[in-house]
Amino acid sequence: MSTNHHQLVRGLGPIAAISINVGNIIGTGIFLKARVMTCNVGTPWRVILAWIAAGLLALAGALTYAELTTMRPHAGAEYVITKDAYGRVWGFLNGWSQFLISRTASAAALAVGFAIFMNNLLDGKIKAVWLTFTMPGFGHEVQLGSLTVIALITLAVTTLINCAAVSVSGHVASLITILKVLLVLGVGVAAFFFQGGDWGNFSMASTASCEGEVTGAGLFGFSAAMVGALWAYDGWNNISYMAGEVKHPERNLPLALIASMLIIIVLYVLVNVSYYYVMTPTEVASVDANATSVAAEAIRKMLGPAAVTLMAAVMMLSSWGSLQSSILGTARIPYAMARDGVFFQSLARVSKNTKVPVISLVVQGVWAGVLTLSGSFDQLTDMAVFAFWLFYGLVAGAVFIFRWREPDAVRPYKTWGYPVVPGLFILTTIYLIGTTIYNYPARSVIGLVIIAAGLPVYWYFSSKNPETPTPGPALPPEEPGVGPDSIRE
Repeated sequence: MSTNHHQLVRGLGPIAAISINVGNIIGTGIFLKARVMTCNVGTPWRVILAWIAAGLLALAGALTYAELTTMRPHAGAEYVITKDAYGRVWGFLNGWSQFLISRTASAAALAVGFAIFMNNLLDGKIKAVWLTFTMPGFGHEVQLGSLTVIALITLAVTTLINCAAVSVSGHVASLITILKVLLVLGVGVAAFFFQGGDWGNFSMASTASCEGEVTGAGLFGFSAAMVGALWAYDGWNNISYMAGEVKHPERNLPLALIASMLIIIVLYVLVNVSYYYVMTPTEVASVDANATSVAAEAIRKMLGPAAVTLMAAVMMLSSWGSLQSSILGTARIPYAMARDGVFFQSLARVSKNTKVPVISLVVQGVWAGVLTLSGSFDQLTDMAVFAFWLFYGLVAGAVFIFRWREPDAVRPYKTWGYPVVPGLFILTTIYLIGTTIYNYPARSVIGLVIIAAGLPVYWYFSSKNPETPTPGPALPPEEPGVGPDSIRE
């Protein structure tokens, strides 16, 4: 397991590492969530406060992960951290739930979103449905047609790009992220040059009817708004999956995690301020979520009909950028599991030429394609939200376990504000898990079933490989750029 057939290269510099994180975070949430958040809390300032609070919570997670990933700077670091803190079975279940559903279903949704936005850009000219049927057991209608083919091609092309050397993927991620940041920044800044804008909108409250949404100025409304914002911030930990390929991880991992969150918080707050400068809170809350978005309506006020084409292009780029970064990171999870002998050994092999886990990338792409064909990825993702936050909390809790169990271990970075910052993150995570169970008991139970379904798979592989090598606890100080699962370029 220690030959070059299973070794990665540390080819990601600080810009690429930040770009992978920022590119994964900026998806469609920043363009879509303002409406429901306005329904939740009613006033622009409360919405802005919810975005700041959710951003600071994600930043607390990033600060905690910065210490943990520099202690365990290996591929699929979340899996490695969970395994080392709680045991092999918990590490496996973390990786299992993410590879089986959470991140692959998200990739499927992003690929389909890319196809939908392409169709919008071309004024509906490529939407042809060839076959319609109802999925057994899910009760929803599945349509197979040209959009499905485009989504599958998008998955295939993106997977192929990520089969290149990680430095190439990093350059692609950097280019896409720069474009995405410029576009989001453009949406935010352009609004302030709109003559019809009015700062008086910030003193208003929404009077729109928001049936089916949690509303009110109290804790429940604010919590619901925060959940919406957290969905848009999700992906703040993406670079942790590629910790084994980041140059000088003791420096660049904390930089990527923390800097990316600070960039995103500023961007998200700026864009939401611009929405309310152009539109009243009632107009924001009244946007038809099934037909358009707050961002599209704001731009339409400024640019007229051209806004439809512009927003379709922006959403296409945003979806594909998130897909590229997601596929890049997710493939490292089964790779790390296979290295430990708890998954198919072929997934641990890397290309002799590019030094990336090509087989893992291809298998991941095929599985995401299956989920795309099933049309059930949205339901599967909803069911797996419980698993997302459960393992976020477990990983963050490892900082306390390692501080107690490994007091003298090398810690290139120590969590700012410890123990308050990670403690607040964990408490909030517990609260979100509790509210998810309360509000969506059926989905939570199914999420637990998905996680538990990994147990027989784990027992099968662990019986074949009862003892497996495990990466060291930290990077040796004298060789900060080289880890046990990496080689120099």
